[in-house]
Amino acid sequence: MVINVKSILSIENLFFTYADGTEALRNVNLDIRPRELFVLFGPARSGKTTLLRLLNRLSDLIEGTEHRGTILFNDRNVFDRDVNVTDLRRRISMVFAIPTPLPGSIYDNLTYGLRMAGIRDQTTLDERAERGLRQAALWDEVKDRLDRSAFALSGGQKQRLCLARSLALEPEIILLDNPTSGLDPISTARVEESLYDLKQQYTVVLVPHSVQQAARVADRAAFILNGEIIEIGRQSEIFVNPGDKRTEDYISGRFG
Repeated sequence: MVINVKSILSIENLFFTYADGTEALRNVNLDIRPRELFVLFGPARSGKTTLLRLLNRLSDLIEGTEHRGTILFNDRNVFDRDVNVTDLRRRISMVFAIPTPLPGSIYDNLTYGLRMAGIRDQTTLDERAERGLRQAALWDEVKDRLDRSAFALSGGQKQRLCLARSLALEPEIILLDNPTSGLDPISTARVEESLYDLKQQYTVVLVPHSVQQAARVADRAAFILNGEIIEIGRQSEIFVNPGDKRTEDYISGRFG
């Protein structure tokens, strides 16, 4: 029996062009369901990061760009003029490939966004900080040194701190742009392990480090090539028996 699940994100006929005329996305149509781990994979410069940035309008920060189409978040077009972009970016939070801790302590990093949102109650700040660290699988490693500089953490810990900082804001969707880039295998495994727990509560959209990582963690995945969605499918379908030869060629390493 097929159960229809209402999408939390619906991308419809989306095009995106940079100021120099480069068309980065062409007629993208995609539905992402609540509490799934959805993977966008493809070669470099295929449009993966551009698509992530459009989902919470970080693309607004790039001058001279143009877009057509809609992105519906809970049935509301994120491009509507009356959308509160700050609130949108809290609800659809993004963690970048290169971790960027803020100056200050580990605790300061975790509570900065909360304080900016007007939260001052110390109990609430403490609870949100601890919950974010636990969800990012970092609590046990830093719970006794929250007052230490965030810059003293290892690369893998910094990445998980940035994830915890986003989680403290209680988003609905987490966008992860190659979050294990440059990490050692142990740190990569810890980040991947945290993803399984996160999708129980959040929708996660991930641009992976590799095809192998995509196949390990995805519930569903989309192969994107030259700004176009080539194929969408469940993990058991798209990585085992892809329906398009271009997908098969990329997965098998014939290009990319």
